[in-house]
Amino acid sequence: MISRVTFLRGLAALAVAGATFTPATAADVAETYKGKTLTILLGHPPGGSYDLYAQLAAAHMGQYIPGEPNIIVQHMPGGGGSKGAAYFFSKVEADGMTIALLPDTLAHIQLLDPKRGKWDASKIEYIGRFAPANAAFAIRKDAPATSIEEMKTKETVVGCTGKSARSAQMPAMLKNLAGLNMRLICGYKGSSAATLATLRGEVDMTSKNWAAFKSGDAAELEAGNLKIVLQAGLERDPDLPDVPLMQEIVDDPMARKVMEFVSAGAPIGRSLMALSGTPPEIVAALRKAFQDMVADPAFLADAAKRNAIINPASGEAVAAVNKGIFETPPEVIEAAVKAMDTSDAGELKN
Repeated sequence: MISRVTFLRGLAALAVAGATFTPATAADVAETYKGKTLTILLGHPPGGSYDLYAQLAAAHMGQYIPGEPNIIVQHMPGGGGSKGAAYFFSKVEADGMTIALLPDTLAHIQLLDPKRGKWDASKIEYIGRFAPANAAFAIRKDAPATSIEEMKTKETVVGCTGKSARSAQMPAMLKNLAGLNMRLICGYKGSSAATLATLRGEVDMTSKNWAAFKSGDAAELEAGNLKIVLQAGLERDPDLPDVPLMQEIVDDPMARKVMEFVSAGAPIGRSLMALSGTPPEIVAALRKAFQDMVADPAFLADAAKRNAIINPASGEAVAAVNKGIFETPPEVIEAAVKAMDTSDAGELKN
């Protein structure tokens, strides 16, 4: 299981430059990309943080890749990102022409549900991270319970996308390990739809990446219509210093370990990735292009305009965090499977 030490070591490696990238290899890469289109594959619908960062990359990264390819974004939503991931790992060629921005939970899906996670996330060639991805839990202002303590006795109806999505599994874990009185309603078409349902009073709570709340729901948060009461990650997000982490609201040591394991993808966050087997010169070029992009004042200005959090990490640093997840003890994984059971979640009636 990833430890706090491993996490901090990963942060210390943010500026690692990675593989050597020479003018000779740049010329070879330029031949690959010149006049071509590079696709960024997403496992989520338009809107939300995945699309936010993919569109930023599509607008800015191409100029830094040798050959300056055109970049487009392809959406393949379904299964909390699993449909797009399955396609990426089984159908895409490892030639660098299609990269992806997929869930930070790919390793978790593989370990927790091997039948669904039929891929080897341990060999992902991470290109770089835009920002970490602490999940935030938002309650509507007039919900029956508006604090963690109240949620232990008063029912909170939680809106989620699918039973296999993090927006369902994490509330289930809070119900089973933290004793929160939660009832799940799944079937909303994306995190934006679940957020709208919360604002309308159809449900009391929803969760998604904090970056998605910040970029898409700032006005509702400012007005007090939504309140962030809990977050998932290994460290509190700098924007949410007074909001507790999930593992901070439980006393049982195993419950804490399970919650830390489930939250361990947060430092991976919103990261671009290439397939294992992609030529090393292509990976090196993409990593360098990513680092050049996130240092570009024009990119940073565009990100600020879109309220996008930029806290970048190198592909090497993200890979180190991913490696730590695969070191989780089997007993913690087994406990997590039980804690995240969503079999009793309700289905949205259309």
